[in-house]
Amino acid sequence: MTNDASNGTEDFTELTDAQWRERLTPAEFQVLRQAGTERPFTGEYTDSTDVGVYACRACGAELFRSETKFESHCGWPSFFTPLAGEAVIERVDDSLGMRRTEVLCANCHSHLGHVFSGEGYDTPTDLRYCINSISLTMRPAEG
Repeated sequence: MTNDASNGTEDFTELTDAQWRERLTPAEFQVLRQAGTERPFTGEYTDSTDVGVYACRACGAELFRSETKFESHCGWPSFFTPLAGEAVIERVDDSLGMRRTEVLCANCHSHLGHVFSGEGYDTPTDLRYCINSISLTMRPAEG
C-alpha cells in the first residue's frame, strides 16, 4: 500500500511495526523497516530508464529524479544525488563488519540503501546512492 507524504496529515515516524506490517508487503517491510537488502540485479528499477521521480514506497515522499540515475553495474538502482538536501537522512552503519553510510527516507525513516563515495564514478558528485528497488516507486513525468 503506497502512502502519500504530501497530504501532511500523518507522522510516519510514529507508526509501530504492527502498523507498518499492515501497510507493507513482507518483503517491503524486511527492507524498509528492518534494513534488509534485495538481491542484486532483481529489482524492478535496476535497469529502468523511465523519466520521472522516484519516491519512497513506504510514505510517498519524493527522493530522486531519474536524471540523477546512472548505471553503476552494482545490481541496484544508483543515483548521484537525492532530489533535495532534506529528502534523505544519512547515518553510520557498522553492520556486516564494515563501516558504511546508510540512507533513510527523511519523512518516514525507512531504510533505502547506502551511499558510497570516492569510488571514481564519473558523476558530478562522485557519489553512488545504491538504493533498493523495493524501497521506491516511480512516478513517470507528465507529457
